[in-house]
Amino acid sequence: MTTEELIERLASHRTIGQAPREELAWIAAHGFLRRLEAGAVVSRHTEVVDGLYILLSGQMSIYVTRGTARRKVMEWREGDVTGVLPYSRMTNPPGDTIVEETADVFTVLRTDLPGLIRNCHEVTASLVHVMTDRARRFTSTDLRDEKMKSLGKLAAGLAHELNNPASAALRDAKSLAATLLSAEEAARALGAARLSSEQQAELDAVRDFCVTTMNPAGHTGLELADREDAIDAWLTSHGVNQASAEDLARTPITLEALDRLGRVMPAPALDAALRWIAGGCAAHALVADIERAASRIHALVAAVKGFTHMDRPLDQDVVDISGGLTDTVALLAGKARAKSVAIALHIAPTLPRLRGNSVEVNQIWMNLIDNAIDAAPSNGHVTVTASREGAGIVVRVEDDGSGIDPSIKESIFDPFFTTKAIGEGTGLGLDIVRRIVQWHKGEIDVDSQPGRTVFRVRFPVAGGG
Repeated sequence: MTTEELIERLASHRTIGQAPREELAWIAAHGFLRRLEAGAVVSRHTEVVDGLYILLSGQMSIYVTRGTARRKVMEWREGDVTGVLPYSRMTNPPGDTIVEETADVFTVLRTDLPGLIRNCHEVTASLVHVMTDRARRFTSTDLRDEKMKSLGKLAAGLAHELNNPASAALRDAKSLAATLLSAEEAARALGAARLSSEQQAELDAVRDFCVTTMNPAGHTGLELADREDAIDAWLTSHGVNQASAEDLARTPITLEALDRLGRVMPAPALDAALRWIAGGCAAHALVADIERAASRIHALVAAVKGFTHMDRPLDQDVVDISGGLTDTVALLAGKARAKSVAIALHIAPTLPRLRGNSVEVNQIWMNLIDNAIDAAPSNGHVTVTASREGAGIVVRVEDDGSGIDPSIKESIFDPFFTTKAIGEGTGLGLDIVRRIVQWHKGEIDVDSQPGRTVFRVRFPVAGGG
């Protein structure tokens, strides 16, 4: 291809084609054209990008490995440019750039870019716009990926936390049906017994005592067995079916209360009375357990709504740091328990609110506290504090893990840097945290030594307060 033909192809290029002819001629004189077949690797994430790529035909894409997945994050076609752009600080790309369809690529080497900036002002201006748009697209992709990762953590934590109370509620509901049936049968037997007013009064007194009195806590298995043996012996001595012994042992009923019933009731009526008491106490206990499980589920749903702000308008600009930290700790409690890590949360009263995006700020807490739980040893501790300091709010997330190696401390906020095993981290969490903090005009830093690592986030309070 002659120089004139090359300039004509550059003149028809969508991105730089409107530049003056002399600028296109300069580019044509300071680069080279090559045809790349499908599958060719234009640049690798492990290597420095060699120059600016002007795509004259075909298609190429960049693939980034995040965790164990390799995914296309951007593609370029005829009329696009990529590679190193003027004023770009990029050295190694975030992924591998692969040719998808046979492509004609004109390359201006990295070493010639200073000359391009000096001699091709309109081309440079166009390329700076491309660089800004590319950075925005990569940022948007990174943020979306990290939000999806946070959503995965949220879903996993929520499923784990909901499973126990939901299973308990289901189990107790099934038991309640059988218990109510047994109590109804006993009630019918009592009705047939035609109790006197004295017998009915004593029966009501004992049942009310059992229903309203808290069951003694802390019974060991041996103590419960001893209690069952004592009640069984009492039933035997009064000629009553011992089948109720186990159920009665789990109620607060005392041998003195049994004696009072035994003095006023014959054996047939006494058997029905004790089954009715045991069924009523069991039903009340099951209802209380179901209520506790439902309350736990309600609290978890409220924490999710608070974390995601799903019940607030999208333009909400008031950030409640206290509520966000509380909700985040609640959602990560299951993960902490699974690792036997204790989380302590200390929030100063009347902490002022911020102006910003609540969902994004909560993502800061999700990443930092989740990382702290990962870093803490088994039976370790994570401490989260939030306080007013001067004209700002300071949140600290501390763990007692092994600390951050000083040789990598300066790199932990870099995109794609991670110390976690393959598949466990994307290397984007702390980069996203840093960006969100900066968007809210805040600061983040870390102090680490063996046994104590503290991430500190400081947000200014508008108007001091």
